[in-house]
Amino acid sequence: MEMRIISGSARGRKLREPQGVDTRPTTDKVKESLFNIIQFELEGRRVLDLFAGTGQLGLEALSRGAEHCTFVDQRKESAALVRENIKLCRFEDRSRFVQGEAQAFLTSCLNRERFDIVFLDPPYKTDLLKQCLEKIARFDILREYGIIVCESGMEWTLPALEPPYEAGREYRYGQIKLTVCRRAGSVNR
Repeated sequence: MEMRIISGSARGRKLREPQGVDTRPTTDKVKESLFNIIQFELEGRRVLDLFAGTGQLGLEALSRGAEHCTFVDQRKESAALVRENIKLCRFEDRSRFVQGEAQAFLTSCLNRERFDIVFLDPPYKTDLLKQCLEKIARFDILREYGIIVCESGMEWTLPALEPPYEAGREYRYGQIKLTVCRRAGSVNR
C-alpha cells in the first residue's frame, strides 16, 4: 500500500512508510471516510495526532487546512518517520513532534494545551484507547465543540463518557470501526 496525502495543499504527496509490522497505517479508504466525516471542521483547527505512527492523519488534516498539528509517538522509528513526512509535506512551521508515551503527554496537557480535534489510533489489542479517552475527558483537553476520532477493531466498545463529552456516531469499514466523540459547549468548572 502506497501512503499519500489524499486532498488539500499537499495532495498527491507520497509519504514514507514504515518497515516491518509495528505500525498499522490507516488505509486510504478509511482515511478518506474519516476526513469526509470531519471535512467542515478542519479549517484553522489545532489537531493532536496521538499514536502518530507515520503522521499521515495529522498531515492530511494540515493539508486540508488545519492550523497546527502536534504529533505524539513513543517509538524512535516513528519519530524519524513522522519528522521526515512533515518535511516532505513542508509543514514544519505548523507541526510539532513529541516523542513520548501517549498518556504522559495527555497528563502534561493539564491546564496547558487544548485541541479542537484528536485522532486516537492506538494498537488495537490494548486498553490504550479507553485509557486515553478517559484522560482526555478528565483533563478536559478539548476545546468547546471539539472532536475525538477513535479508530479501533470492530469488537471495541466505547466506555461511558462524562459530560461535557459525549459519544457520536460509529462508522464501520470491514474490520475497522471509527467512533466519533464530541465535547459540548461551555461547562462550569
